[in-house]
Amino acid sequence: MINRLKLYWEFSRPFTLLPPALGMLSGGITAYGAAPPLSLSLVVVINLLLGTLMAAVLNAASNGLNQIYDLEVDRVNKPNRTIPSGRMSLEESHMVTWTLFALALVLAWAVNLNCFLLALAATVFTILYSAPPARTKARGIWANITIAIPRGVLLKVAGWSTLKGVMATEPWYIGLIFGFFLLGASSTKDFADIEGDQAGGCKTLPILYGVKKAAWIIAPFFIVPFFMLPLGVALGILTGSTWALNLLGFGLVVWGTYVVYLMLRDPEALAKTENHPSWTHMYLMMITLQVGFALAYLI
Repeated sequence: MINRLKLYWEFSRPFTLLPPALGMLSGGITAYGAAPPLSLSLVVVINLLLGTLMAAVLNAASNGLNQIYDLEVDRVNKPNRTIPSGRMSLEESHMVTWTLFALALVLAWAVNLNCFLLALAATVFTILYSAPPARTKARGIWANITIAIPRGVLLKVAGWSTLKGVMATEPWYIGLIFGFFLLGASSTKDFADIEGDQAGGCKTLPILYGVKKAAWIIAPFFIVPFFMLPLGVALGILTGSTWALNLLGFGLVVWGTYVVYLMLRDPEALAKTENHPSWTHMYLMMITLQVGFALAYLI
């Protein structure tokens, strides 16, 4: 039993669970500090914890579904994963995955109706991304869109929904910042996976347009979205600390410009290096954006 649980933990790809959990928590903290600010209470803490756990479980389910339908791709790119290595059957993988989806939705329902509906919408996008007949992962820019909406826009609004209503402009504006960033940044992992993606019939941006052109296509998304922070402050949409949000926005513009330089000075290296620095920077930029928003609304 313990060995199976360890295998399921590996199947969930635990190192990928922190960003969505942090994103959900950051969204909740942002709502907590947004005008009008809330008072700390047991309900606030419980909702934040339930939402954070829900986001991690939902991402684990998403990872499972993606591995099920990426079996042929993973035989080439990642043969040591649980399914292509033969350590988990497809039947068992389906059972674990759909159990995780159900658990995530139960956790979201325990928070409130808005959180449940947003989690349900994210689940639908996850299925569209990975599973036939839609399988947008094999449809170029649609893959990026069906990553950016649930993991960028909806995640932040769901986090906000743990403590406040979602009919205001502010949570959706914040979600768009994350969504636009992921719209391009999510492609960084596709460059090193070209061989396996081609074998699996996936038409990612590097496959459709070539490595160099794809790098130029995604480059603006490492810079432009972060101008939305000072713009949101100037328009009165973002109600966190003015100086902190401006510092975060312009700081990420500079950081993103450096990442673009790394990508464009030698685009071919994106396809030759399994963990290109741009992927690491993308990951760290997302973490910084999540933490930065939370701090800007607590100051």
